[in-house]
Amino acid sequence: MKKTNKSKHKSLVINKKRYYFYKITWLDIVGDAGHADGSEFSKFKPATMISYGYIFSKDNQYLRSFASHDSKEDSFSDRNVYPIGCIKSLEKINI
Repeated sequence: MKKTNKSKHKSLVINKKRYYFYKITWLDIVGDAGHADGSEFSKFKPATMISYGYIFSKDNQYLRSFASHDSKEDSFSDRNVYPIGCIKSLEKINI
């Protein structure tokens, strides 16, 4: 009996293309318009953010993700584009 090759990762197929679901950890800018001394300013760091979504595409410049899609068309919503330099980690989610 042949064993089926079923993925252990959460994914969906749209228009014959498979998209995997990821936990995306990324850095976001933090701003402040107030006054601060050098000591306080030196402690200023970007926020570490966590987003969940399907990876639409990834290249050496950008990561594109979506969280919603139309069940009848090739249409995506809740979309984000991240500069690759802001991505700290990508974790493929298991079922």
